[in-house]
Amino acid sequence: MQVALKKFEEENVPYMRIVEKKFESFTRPQQIKHLEVEGYLVIPNVLNKQQINDVKIGMSDAEMLHTDYSTKQTRSVKQPQWHSRAVAELIGHPIIIDFLNDLMGPEIVFTKGFYQKTLSGCPGISIHTDGQPHGSNFFGYEGSCPRLLRVLYYLDDLTPERAPFRLIPRSHISFHADASPYARYKWHPEEITIVVPAGSVVLIPSMTMHGSHPNRDNCSRELLQFGYRPSWAGPIQPIEEWDEKLILNAPESAKPFLRSLNTTEFKWEQEHKPKGMKTEAIGINPSRWDDN
Repeated sequence: MQVALKKFEEENVPYMRIVEKKFESFTRPQQIKHLEVEGYLVIPNVLNKQQINDVKIGMSDAEMLHTDYSTKQTRSVKQPQWHSRAVAELIGHPIIIDFLNDLMGPEIVFTKGFYQKTLSGCPGISIHTDGQPHGSNFFGYEGSCPRLLRVLYYLDDLTPERAPFRLIPRSHISFHADASPYARYKWHPEEITIVVPAGSVVLIPSMTMHGSHPNRDNCSRELLQFGYRPSWAGPIQPIEEWDEKLILNAPESAKPFLRSLNTTEFKWEQEHKPKGMKTEAIGINPSRWDDN
């Protein structure tokens, strides 16, 4: 569905092409294929009303700062999982972890938490990536991880007026110079818009070009974002580790994923014929997209 928009000077996105796919009917192979090929996936009904309320209450007294482009785009100073127990418990959410196990394998590292409150009147977020292979001032070296997934929990309904998510499908697999992870765009003629109810989760690879529309609604929009990666895909430079006291006090369901942020399987010295080579690996089966 395409919706014409009134002019909004900061980004001047002239339309929305709203996604109308029935994600709730996707099988697991279809979910994995859609994420890997299209560069995004929606998983509906991940959080119920009580969980949403618990997160909102837990974050209601968090210290917030605004961005350099708008006082109406606010973000928590402290990573939300260290401020709210309700947020920390979502790190090991079984629906998401079950999917990540099938996508990444069982060795998963949680990399960061992020909480955003987009107030009424906030301009849109320019199209960008969350991954930059050489690092940057935005994401440090966490964004240099070669496989990195963002998991976005929407705590409010996304409507065409309330800062819906937008992205450029398949941008994460392009080799073209236009797909540079250091590029930013006001808008793109083939971008799409995701409108989902509260409690839905949107997943994107870090290299997917994405952003948001302005918040023209009278209500704010709250978003919780987590980062995950497979254990082998460490950053190119060491990054600061979690405080051991924070991990000690974390929910038991979260602890398996609060591993060293520098976990990696990197080895400079490689062998042509290492011992113990396998003869099967389901994670790279072309048939992983097939329903059998």
